[in-house]
Amino acid sequence: MTMTPLRALALVSASLSILSAPWAFDVAALNVVFKPLTTALIIVYAWPRGRLQPTVRRWILGGLGLSWIGDVALLWPQQGFLPGLVAFLLAHLAYIAAFTREHRFLAQPVALTVYALVAGAVLALLWPSIPAGLRIPVACYVLALTAMSAQTAVVGLTAPAHSQRRNRLLMLGGALFMASDALLAINKFALPLPAANLWILATYWAAQGCIASWLVPPATPVAPREGSLA
Repeated sequence: MTMTPLRALALVSASLSILSAPWAFDVAALNVVFKPLTTALIIVYAWPRGRLQPTVRRWILGGLGLSWIGDVALLWPQQGFLPGLVAFLLAHLAYIAAFTREHRFLAQPVALTVYALVAGAVLALLWPSIPAGLRIPVACYVLALTAMSAQTAVVGLTAPAHSQRRNRLLMLGGALFMASDALLAINKFALPLPAANLWILATYWAAQGCIASWLVPPATPVAPREGSLA
């Protein structure tokens, strides 16, 4: 990808958020400012894209907006965890709605099986450490995340030639989202990871960037295909 000013600004913002951690600058205020800003910049990047597919665009922007709400909630790791979890669950549902506009829901059983096995293994590992009051919300979230990630594989594996690069990028985004949340859950419920926010946030924003990049750029003359299912 070309390093546009907007992408460069998002990279700087993400770096400052990551480096706010105790293992680096140890300045919490940087995270308060630059974590929401980074996701907001991804929304700005996505905003002009996908004009030929307005319904898809609305769902993607809705998912990004809900993710921004989740990011803000998680600035308070204890009090904000459950609201953040709900916001991200709704974001995944919004993404699923977007990804199923052109591709039948979970049309690749192998992809669903792989993601379900990975998610199930992580959840089983962490289950004894998850507080009783959070077990049902966490399980619901994992179900939504698994379905969303598997649906990105449906899109990627059924990509037509003219959009193959974008669709494969989306498939990568689903895998990165799963990796980010697995790292976050392990760090929160099992054992602290070294430089945890580096791995969690880097994979998270890369995932969101891949999802935003799936929307057709404004200069690309691609005919709308909403409603067709593969």
